[in-house]
Amino acid sequence: MQTDPTRPTVYLFDIDGTLLSTGGAGRRAMEAAFAALTGNRDACAGFSFAGMTDRAIARAGFLAVGESATAARIDALIAAYLQSLQAEVGASDGYRVLPGVTQVVAHLRQRSGCAIGLGTGNVRPGATVKLQRGGLAEHFDFGGFGCDHEDRAELLRIGAERGAGRLGHARAHCRVVVIGDTVRDVRAALAIGAECIAVGTSGTALGELREAGAISVHADLTTAIGSF
Repeated sequence: MQTDPTRPTVYLFDIDGTLLSTGGAGRRAMEAAFAALTGNRDACAGFSFAGMTDRAIARAGFLAVGESATAARIDALIAAYLQSLQAEVGASDGYRVLPGVTQVVAHLRQRSGCAIGLGTGNVRPGATVKLQRGGLAEHFDFGGFGCDHEDRAELLRIGAERGAGRLGHARAHCRVVVIGDTVRDVRAALAIGAECIAVGTSGTALGELREAGAISVHADLTTAIGSF
């Protein structure tokens, strides 16, 4: 893909593993929600949440314990999850903003012609809770969220449209760059015709991210400013 950094650009950042780590608070809150609704705290024990949307996690957990994953049931699970998330994030000893994040955000905020948003599988209230503890929420006032669509590519498409609107352009006139940490992030970006800058901060091998199609791959965001 040929890139043109002079075009109006929408940047969509993933949260978990890209901007920050909650130290497992999200999983603990999801486990508490499943315990409350199904009596089984270990519904999600068999799979990683990496790159998944909250609603997809809920669906997979229900199916894992042999329960129907209706829209209403998923809504109830997400509501229970959000009830636990604030306390879990606040109490998490492992919470941290990841290296290079504040520098990249500051760098982009000084540039004209770009919109800085989120492309995250978190439902919007959950995203806000996670970002607020690290003082990041004020920097991301739009995006595509897990409550917009269960499919990651589709929520990115929605975020891209919103970002283009902020810039006063049609989506087709904008460059869209997704910043993520999993192969799912890369594939979803490519599915909507976007570029992906990938970081290995959650443990995915850099070669795997590069092979998936990321245009730029870094151990973390401290070395990625030049890619923006």
